[in-house]
Amino acid sequence: MAGFTKGTIFTGATKYACVPGLNCYSCPGALASCPIGALQAVLGSRDYKFTFYIAGFLLATGALLGRLVCGWLCPFGLVQDLVFKIPFVKKLRALPGDKWLKFLKYGILVGFVILLPSLAVDIIGQGQPWFCEYICPSGTLMAGLPLVAANPGLQQAAGGLFVWKVSLLAGLIILSIAVYRPFCRYVCPLGAVYGLFNKVSLYRLQVDESKCTGCGACESACKLDIKVFENPNSAECIRCGACKKACPQGAIESTFETWIRAKKHSEGNET
Repeated sequence: MAGFTKGTIFTGATKYACVPGLNCYSCPGALASCPIGALQAVLGSRDYKFTFYIAGFLLATGALLGRLVCGWLCPFGLVQDLVFKIPFVKKLRALPGDKWLKFLKYGILVGFVILLPSLAVDIIGQGQPWFCEYICPSGTLMAGLPLVAANPGLQQAAGGLFVWKVSLLAGLIILSIAVYRPFCRYVCPLGAVYGLFNKVSLYRLQVDESKCTGCGACESACKLDIKVFENPNSAECIRCGACKKACPQGAIESTFETWIRAKKHSEGNET
């Protein structure tokens, strides 16, 4: 809490480690780093262009959990969930052009996270963390606003870029009232990375076709408008579990649940 009251950033040794979700390095309460921010720092460095640790961390997390991280471990995802609970005249299943907009996050991953930090360098060969600096609303909410509020020096230095970031954050928060998780759907590069693993991660969803009647209850319950009974491991799925709760036949379960049930059955037979 001291960081929030003093407007300072923790710089201890744990900052060398990453957490799975978006977790701004500059947040006064952050004890570890965001993998997207750390990746940009390495790609933009004049001394290093690849990091086995961060690449391995992203691969291991994606291979184990896929976008379960987005549904349960990302703080900005929680913010959007809470905002979506605010009553509104009409909740939208998706934005117009959703079919194409959902690919925007992959463009941001390639452009703002990988290419620009690597290629747009200064005279000494140093790149900038473009996504963190110009887009990331999570960093604005959890780092930019608290630091500026508590630090008089930063208040004087805040200019057009800060106004842009706050405006982008405000726009996403307002949009989150009507549309479920617009940042996760259309913008987040970390979700883009983990989504690539949804079909092959150890944690996956399975539909028991012998139980499924195709009633569509899972699709109706899914706030991301996914046809779960047809594509339970869509790259857009954040593993919130709403489809499992809604299924009247109990036809949907995770690979972890299947493994636990099989283990209990095996132990029962042994006794």
